[in-house]
Amino acid sequence: MPLRAGIVGLPNVGKSTLFNAVSNSAKAQASNYRFCTIEPNIGLVNVPDERIDKLAELVNPERTVPTQIEIVDIAGLVRGASKGEGLGNKFLANIREVDAIIHVVRCFEDENVLREEGAINPISDKEIIDTELQLKDLDSVERKASRAEKLLKTSDAKAKAEYEVLLRCKKHLEEGKSIRSLKLDKDDQAAISDLFLLTEKPVIYVANVDEASMHTGNKFSDILINAVKNEDAQVIIMNNSIEAQIAEFEEGDDRQMFMDEYKMTEPALDRLIRSAYKLLDLSTYFTAGPQEVRAWTIHHGWKAPQAASVIHTDFEKGFIKAEVISYNDFLQYKSEAACRDNGRLRIEGKEYLVNDGDVMHFRFNV
Repeated sequence: MPLRAGIVGLPNVGKSTLFNAVSNSAKAQASNYRFCTIEPNIGLVNVPDERIDKLAELVNPERTVPTQIEIVDIAGLVRGASKGEGLGNKFLANIREVDAIIHVVRCFEDENVLREEGAINPISDKEIIDTELQLKDLDSVERKASRAEKLLKTSDAKAKAEYEVLLRCKKHLEEGKSIRSLKLDKDDQAAISDLFLLTEKPVIYVANVDEASMHTGNKFSDILINAVKNEDAQVIIMNNSIEAQIAEFEEGDDRQMFMDEYKMTEPALDRLIRSAYKLLDLSTYFTAGPQEVRAWTIHHGWKAPQAASVIHTDFEKGFIKAEVISYNDFLQYKSEAACRDNGRLRIEGKEYLVNDGDVMHFRFNV
């Protein structure tokens, strides 16, 4: 199942326009599986990666299958969502199901686009959503802490350690801070893993700017960048309306002419998708043969048997060895046979840590 990134934001910030850009790219790129709709507000979008195109040029397969991320257009949020206001409960439930958050923040002025909160204020917009997520997490943490406190009388060391972690989380949330900034270690994270806390999820901010600011940003995007500088979060500056227009073009030449007019080397949407992929700490390896060249998504640091499991669980269970060619070697020697003849094909075992870009074949026995 592809990993999910959810688009969130206040009303009228450009959230739906961004999702429309993703949706419209389905029509433009249907021939190479750019996007397919699962539900009206959920879709699969390719992770742009020139490496798969270059491998396909060398191998000339029947089909090319890129790796993908699931993009979810989550229902809008208003003040009081943590208490069930508006579509709050649906909004928060949907966020629990995603792996990362794409937070769209309005960084443009337009009197024709209403803003319930008054004058444009990126920090206020960000803090409204942060606060609602923190309040919901605080409720979850307090409930579990209350249950854990009752177990302390049993002198259970595990229960005591868990309770202490919950108290740390509670204090952090009460200070208006998100759990991801608490930087819990692996053991501590186990104490809250069953809560699927909203503020633990990694975030990318999209500064939706006016057309004139799409390359340089503006005072509003500068404010946003400064506000999140200590969050270890990336800010993507883009004009969501332009991105939606780019995605409407069915012909590549027409799309390129449009981008040339705006002095764009690539859609900002591509940068956003790559950033989301990186944010999730993901890597890509490839399989390449005459039937298909395919990109496979794994977590950074996976060993060869784990990487094999994304193709089929039998590959992991019966793993014997992996044939590995580095991407750069494949490009240099232009074929698997040439890599083998020049000693650039390696045989690796169960402890091999897969590198991003490896071209692999697995030997297994069921």
